[in-house]
Amino acid sequence: MGLTSESVAVAATHNDLRRWIEDIDRMGELRILEGADYNVEIGTITELAHHGVEKSKALLFDSIKGYPKGYRVLSNTLNSMKRLAYTLGMQPCSTKLDMVKAIKEHIGNVKHIKPVTVKDGPIMENVLDGKDLDMWKFPTPKWHEHDGGRYIGTASVDITRDPDEGWVNLGTYRVMIHDRDLLGFYISPGKHGRIMREKYFAKGQPCKVAMSFGHHPLIYIAGGIEVPYGVSEYEWVGGIQGEPVGVIEGEYTGLPFPADAEIVIEGEALPGDVRDEGPFGEWTGYYSGSMRPEPVVRVKRLYHRNNPIILGAPPTRPPCEYVYYRCFLKSSLIWSELEAAGVPGVTGVWCHEAGGGRLFIFVSIKQRYPGHARQAGMVAAYCHAGAYLGRYIVVMDDDVDVTNIDDVLWALATRSDPAQDIEIVRRSWSGPLDPIIRKENKGLSSRAIIDACRPYEWLKDFPQVSESSPEVRRAVAAKWGKQIE
Repeated sequence: MGLTSESVAVAATHNDLRRWIEDIDRMGELRILEGADYNVEIGTITELAHHGVEKSKALLFDSIKGYPKGYRVLSNTLNSMKRLAYTLGMQPCSTKLDMVKAIKEHIGNVKHIKPVTVKDGPIMENVLDGKDLDMWKFPTPKWHEHDGGRYIGTASVDITRDPDEGWVNLGTYRVMIHDRDLLGFYISPGKHGRIMREKYFAKGQPCKVAMSFGHHPLIYIAGGIEVPYGVSEYEWVGGIQGEPVGVIEGEYTGLPFPADAEIVIEGEALPGDVRDEGPFGEWTGYYSGSMRPEPVVRVKRLYHRNNPIILGAPPTRPPCEYVYYRCFLKSSLIWSELEAAGVPGVTGVWCHEAGGGRLFIFVSIKQRYPGHARQAGMVAAYCHAGAYLGRYIVVMDDDVDVTNIDDVLWALATRSDPAQDIEIVRRSWSGPLDPIIRKENKGLSSRAIIDACRPYEWLKDFPQVSESSPEVRRAVAAKWGKQIE
């Protein structure tokens, strides 16, 4: 008898990717595909699954062309509310907005739990160095047709330690294979891993780094969201799953990596040691940057389990898994930060998929006072979770479902006056991946805060919506609903 989503949606108390796969399979949420080619085919299959969104399954590729059976790639892991809920240790919700609210409450009350150091774990089944190093031994996909190479790091975490403050950061940044012992190390400006690396380089020191390329998807989630500065993502994961993450301190770097990981490297990046990296199809849906020199990591140790699994989350043109799960997490984080900043009456937040979870932020409020909508828009645009590479922030009344694009466009078209209701803020934080910003201006962009609320000063006089009341709709639906479905 197969498991239901309810029976397995308990706290994700194991860091092992294989346990996650087994449970998802029992839920009927997994497809195993044999014989695909690492060269574009796996990526294109994943792209097709991305566009299926909630109807799609997680994909486990085996017997990959040119590689031994058992050397696998897992993709499309978090492209449904059911799989996302299971990964976070929650029950799934029936609507997007309910899911955002549930995540907000679930992660808002998390008590951070520090990782525990262990001496051994499955990742130690194979330990290689020197001439035995070979990053090509894994079936790393070339995800997109026009990528500049094969990217082993799309759902990976780069593990670094701040040289001044000592805390450990896990960040999801893309990693390209250059050679058997050489990896690309691209990080967008302003990210914690980039700040740490620049600190080492400014001192003329190497930046030691560990990278994990297969792990429980909860670790991937942590690496891709805005965990507070100074808090290690290991502590956040421990708090969500209710028990500490088991880590092993690397022999070469001393950095902690997951004891249950599938593939891990230790290495170092040296000041001035660069190689051309990219291009790579990114979450904006574009090749937003050309090939350019970026720092590299020289691999010193390679660890992997027998029959290792690469966890992949390639961004594609939206909708895609890389964006979809982040829409929920980022929406919940922005909602929490609005409330923490003292903005009252927030009734919904949604970071829309078409904007990559960043470029469109929709907020609904119950208006309380003049300027309330502008306040909510400004805070959403520049809080921690909303600050990087934003574009449009639309604030609407509480009768608008922010997850329904028809509702949003209706409010935008009928409740905003372009001459009065659009605020433009210039010189905001952007990055190299922003497709509309010319190369010489990369890093800075503008934001539009759009007030699509009914004007507060004549709120009572604004035309009434031509729609039946919720009570009337419920009564009629109960009587006639089955006959008009």
